[in-house]
Amino acid sequence: MAECIRVAELFAGVGGFRLGLEGYHDLQHPDFALPAAGPFRIVGANQWEPPGTARKQFAWSCYEQRFGAGSCVNRDMSAALDEAEVGLFELPDADMAVGGFPCQDYSVAKPLARAGGIEGEKGVLWWSIYRFLKLKRPRRCLFENVDRLLKSPAKQRGRDFAIILGCLGSLGYAVEWRVVNAATYGFPQKRRRVFIYAEQQPYGQSDSWDLHERLRHGILARALPIHAPEAERPVEVSMDPHETTLTFNLGGKKSPFDVAGAMHAGHVLTAHVQENYSGPQMTLGDVLVPDAEVPDSYYVPEEQLDRWRYLKGAKREQRTAANGHEYTYIEGALAFPDPPDRPARTILTSEGGGGPSRSKHVVRTSDGRYRRLVPDELEQLQGFPRGWTNTGMSDRQRAFCVGNALVVGLVHRIGQAIAEDW
Repeated sequence: MAECIRVAELFAGVGGFRLGLEGYHDLQHPDFALPAAGPFRIVGANQWEPPGTARKQFAWSCYEQRFGAGSCVNRDMSAALDEAEVGLFELPDADMAVGGFPCQDYSVAKPLARAGGIEGEKGVLWWSIYRFLKLKRPRRCLFENVDRLLKSPAKQRGRDFAIILGCLGSLGYAVEWRVVNAATYGFPQKRRRVFIYAEQQPYGQSDSWDLHERLRHGILARALPIHAPEAERPVEVSMDPHETTLTFNLGGKKSPFDVAGAMHAGHVLTAHVQENYSGPQMTLGDVLVPDAEVPDSYYVPEEQLDRWRYLKGAKREQRTAANGHEYTYIEGALAFPDPPDRPARTILTSEGGGGPSRSKHVVRTSDGRYRRLVPDELEQLQGFPRGWTNTGMSDRQRAFCVGNALVVGLVHRIGQAIAEDW
């Protein structure tokens, strides 16, 4: 029997990482069945939405309904870690940690060598991940974030990602990363996200990672094939996030980090890569439900069409800011309606609600009317089973949860590579 890979799912949302790794098998919901990527078993999960009020915990409620009562801890992870550090709360022993976290300001207020260690801004969720890794030292990690992480903040491009690399390096991890557009690997949505894979280096094998080799044949390259990297560039990052906060890429107009890279002990190799995929391609049309299943409230009233067209259209307008400053506002056009024969644009948390919007998707029906996407369609664009979030939430809440999630199939493919390597 294959070794069980115990996984801690941090900031679990509605369970995208779990579905991608562990799959789903429930006799009461055979229509939700998904295959496992390997012998993964979630041994602990956390999901909590600030400020902690009961009405905000709809993602956690969905997770518990799908995976069972007690499957997910619903509390502020920072508070749980405070208790764990003094022995009042037991964190799960895990071989791997996974999770998505928001792109925030990761700057650090004091040097690593000073008593107390790293001190980042309170409420920044990366520091909870760092604290968990420091306490439990899982062998491997897989994280997901928006791709702008590689170039933020605007005044010090790449600093935040350098801090994350330094944090992982200080704990003995070597790292791979890749920016992936899901549509280029056959999924029905153009969604660009960065995946960060980290692996503890065995004691006495600190030189076991060849950065050139990891770029070409590492976990992420095997899961999501690429052509040979172009123009590899070395970058150095400090293991001390405070030093990185003060000195990294000062005045740089461009981030030194490209869409792919590997890091070991502060030494980074980064490069531009092209996807190498020639398989089937799903489109928006593949997930559309029959028109008869769409509630009337999702159809766009005739009198709103001009407003929708304006919001979706190209603009070059003179505008005045609140302080009286005049400026030219420019933005390009978006397709209206969204074409069903192509992958969908990135779905956002704002897909819910009926009013006109630039970001919401609109499709044209067989009778010539226009309508928004229903939650069942949004779920399938992310690779969730149809109806996954139909657990008592409002449609707006379902759209928020799905827009805040990840493409399950990408996690599944990465999980397969990890399991094969284990």
